[in-house]
Amino acid sequence: MNLTEILKPEAIKVIASASSKKRLLHDIGELAQSAYGYDSASLVAALMERESLGPTGVGNGVALPHARMEQVTDMTAAFILLDQPVNFDSVDRQPVDIVMALFAPESAGVEHLKALALVSRTLRSADLCKKLRANHDASTLYALLTSDQNTQAA
Repeated sequence: MNLTEILKPEAIKVIASASSKKRLLHDIGELAQSAYGYDSASLVAALMERESLGPTGVGNGVALPHARMEQVTDMTAAFILLDQPVNFDSVDRQPVDIVMALFAPESAGVEHLKALALVSRTLRSADLCKKLRANHDASTLYALLTSDQNTQAA
């Protein structure tokens, strides 16, 4: 698995700011609805339910919200870059400005874990995050995210 299999260029967006974590999750839902046709309200509810189990802010300004949903048939992702970081209750207590959301079918087991590992490994690169933060063009962000062939999951 690699990011080109789960992330469409249309599922990348740069947003000036989000007033809260909840607003950011709504932005993710709207982006996923636009790119994949998912029901935004259901998606936001699933993401918020997952967040209630524990925050998905992994540190260094990165968050990986994710949810399993009945309406999702294939593993998919959406990416948002924020100009102004937002509090996301991250493990390091730092606000986030890089958000990669994952959406999995309810029946996804290992596939969901592989996708999470792939995204986590990709966004753990300080060099890549620096490049992402320096670019605000969606097509450039897509190229940066999908160009590294070392980001393949087993």
